[in-house]
Amino acid sequence: MIFEKSITILYSSNLKNSLDYYVNKLGFEEQWEWRDPPPFGGVVKNGVEIFFCENGQGQPGTWLCIVLDNVDAYYEHIKEKGAKIIMPPTSREWYMREMMVEDPDGHVIRFGHRIECD
Repeated sequence: MIFEKSITILYSSNLKNSLDYYVNKLGFEEQWEWRDPPPFGGVVKNGVEIFFCENGQGQPGTWLCIVLDNVDAYYEHIKEKGAKIIMPPTSREWYMREMMVEDPDGHVIRFGHRIECD
């Protein structure tokens, strides 16, 4: 059996606000909505997909981790756009340089890249 991908589904108190934040603050490139008015939708960037649901799936304050190629460059990019950064890029003993961002529903996203540690 081959696993092809994993997609996170996050609770959203307001789908339009979630999509707007991830596209306009965090730089996701595509968004989609399901139904009218939409209770479900998602965003995509470089194969990373996140879905959002207003109808009882998930809880506020979920944590997820997204690995990228350069967290410092990404930090500068989203800082300028007004993302809520709760921890700037920091080198961690678990071989990651990472930062933490919070979205409007209190979800925490750890963005980071792998590093060598002494």
